[in-house]
Amino acid sequence: MVRLALRTGLRWKLSAAIALVGALVAVALSLVVHNAARGSMLDNSRDVQIERLNFTQKIFESTGRLQFGAKIDDPTLPKALRAAVAKNKRATFLQDTGQTAPEVWAAAPAGSGRVLSLHDRFPDRFAVLDDLDQALLIGSTAVVVGGCALGVLVGGRLSKRLRKAAAAAGRLADGDTSVRIRDEVGGRVRDETDDLAWAVDAMSDALQQRIEAERRVTADIAHELRTPVTGLLTAAELLPPGRPSELVRDRAQAMRTLVEDVLEVARLDGYAERAELQDVALGEFVTRRVRALNPDISIDVVRDAEVTTDPRRLERILGNLIANAARHGKPPIEVTVEGRVLRVRDHGTGFPEALLREGPSRFRTGSSDRAGRGHGLGLTIAAGQARVLGARLTFRNAEELTDGSTGAVSVLWLPENAPTDTGSFPVIHLPDR
Repeated sequence: MVRLALRTGLRWKLSAAIALVGALVAVALSLVVHNAARGSMLDNSRDVQIERLNFTQKIFESTGRLQFGAKIDDPTLPKALRAAVAKNKRATFLQDTGQTAPEVWAAAPAGSGRVLSLHDRFPDRFAVLDDLDQALLIGSTAVVVGGCALGVLVGGRLSKRLRKAAAAAGRLADGDTSVRIRDEVGGRVRDETDDLAWAVDAMSDALQQRIEAERRVTADIAHELRTPVTGLLTAAELLPPGRPSELVRDRAQAMRTLVEDVLEVARLDGYAERAELQDVALGEFVTRRVRALNPDISIDVVRDAEVTTDPRRLERILGNLIANAARHGKPPIEVTVEGRVLRVRDHGTGFPEALLREGPSRFRTGSSDRAGRGHGLGLTIAAGQARVLGARLTFRNAEELTDGSTGAVSVLWLPENAPTDTGSFPVIHLPDR
C-alpha cells in the first residue's frame, strides 16, 4: 500500500499551530466575557425592577396611583412569580428566550390578596451585547491573524536556518570538508538549531579525522609493501624458465599493480593531486589510446572537440573504464566521443545496483556475477582522476537488448573550463539524456 505524504513547511506548521491556539483562546475568552456581561446585565435589570417596584408601591400606598406601567393582579403574571408573592415575598422573574432582550418581572403583595407587578424589557441595555460581541469578534480575528503573522515570522526564521543547515550538510556529504554548519546557520539568538549544527560539525570533524587516519595507514602500508614487492618481482625474474616461474612472476606483478593502485587511491583521497593541463583533440586522442589498448574495440567519434585537460590522467580514466568493461562485461565494447562527452559501453549484465546507487567503492566489485575478479579500485581511481580533471564520471545501465543483455555504460563529462590550480572544479550542468 502506497502512502502519500503531504510535505509542508515548518513556518506554516507553526503558523497554523499558533493560529489554532489563538483561536481557541479567543473563543473561550469571548464566551466567558459574553456570559459574564449578560449575567451582569440580567442582575442589573432585576435590581432596577425591584427599585421601580419599591417606588411604585410607596406612591400606590399613599396616593393610589400606579407608576412605570405597574399593574394590579396582571393576568399575564407568571405562575412562579405569583406563587412567590403568595408567600408574602417580593420576587423577580426572568423570561429569557436568548433571541431578544429578556422580559423582567417584579412583583410584591399589595394587601387584600392583591399583587402589584411591573413588566418591562431593557432593549437598550442588551443592545450593548451586540456591540460587545462585535468587538469580541474583531478582537478574536485580530488575534488569529496576528498569530498567523507571528507563526510565519518565527517559523520562517527557524525554517531558513534549518534550510541553510541542510544545504551545508548536503555540501558536506558531497565531499566539501571545509563546510561548517554552525557558520552557515549564523544568527545572534542561540537555540537548538545551533546545538544541532555544533553536533554535526563535531561528528564531521571526527569522521574526517578517522578517514584521514585510515588513508594514512593505507598509504603507509602500501608504501612499505612497495619495496619488498619490487624485490620479489626482481627475484622472480632470476628464476629459471618454466611454468612455476611464470606463475610467481604473474602473482608478483599483480601484487605490485595492487600496491600501486592503493597508493594512487590514497593520493586521490588526500585531494592533493593537481592536473598538468594541455590542449587535446579528444577524438584523435581517444582513437590512438584505444587502438593501442585493444584494436577490437569499436570507436565512434560523433563530434570531435578540443579540450584542455591532463592527458595522462585522461588516459588513466579511459584505460580503467575499458579494463572494467573487459573484465566484468561482455564484448563488443564500444567507445563513443561526442563533443566533450566520452562513453564506454559493454554488453554484459550491467552495473550492480549498489554501484549505481552509491558510486564506486574500493574493494567492492558488486554482485556475484561481477565479483571474484579485481578489487574495485579501477572505477574508484577513475572517479578520483575525473575529480582532479574537473570532470564528472557517471554510471548507468543501457536498455535491455534482444539477446537479454543490458550493458554497463560509463560516461565521462569533461568540463568546458579547465580545472583551477587550487584543485577545485566548476559546476557541470548535465544535459537531459
